[in-house]
Amino acid sequence: MESIDLLIGRYPKLVNCRGNILHAAELLTEGFRRGGTLFTCGNGGSAADADHIVGELAKGFLKKRPVSPKLRAALTVYPDGESLADGLQGGLPAVSLHSQSALLTAFANDCDPALIYAQTLLALAKPGDMLLAISTSGNSRNVVNAAKLAKACGVTLIALTGERESKLSELADCAIRVGDTETYRVQELHLPVYHWLCAKVEETFF
Repeated sequence: MESIDLLIGRYPKLVNCRGNILHAAELLTEGFRRGGTLFTCGNGGSAADADHIVGELAKGFLKKRPVSPKLRAALTVYPDGESLADGLQGGLPAVSLHSQSALLTAFANDCDPALIYAQTLLALAKPGDMLLAISTSGNSRNVVNAAKLAKACGVTLIALTGERESKLSELADCAIRVGDTETYRVQELHLPVYHWLCAKVEETFF
């Protein structure tokens, strides 16, 4: 994978984020190492980004990620065990909160829609897990509510926002505030950041 300096060379607007991108990589590595799960959330394009991150972590991204010898041995009790082992890839536990459609729609219908992510995180997360909260403004109400819940429950909070200070950046253990304020441009800068983070974590564990 490329170095952080090569990333910033390709995207100069990330220059002020260098330290926080590295810090986020450390927090993710520590969280996965202790057995934590990464939860992601956002709205609109940021929800798509949240799903994208899960896809890069839960299967191979830049590496093939063969399954562990222990799992391979356990699968060989089945006639097609070798084929299963060859076809699977090592994954890291990652879940996008908005993927829980039955829970989200039931809660939004019965209760306060602004609490959908907080409720889902409350049901699924445990201390030591991580939340990557994505909002171009940093002030999306449902994402901020999930961030507050994360802090109350001992979940490490990483925020990915635009350049301005925001409610998310104030709450976060690590806030990556990319160097733009226009929504679509912020989203354009979010993608290389989370691709780099996913590659860095993958390099550590696989």
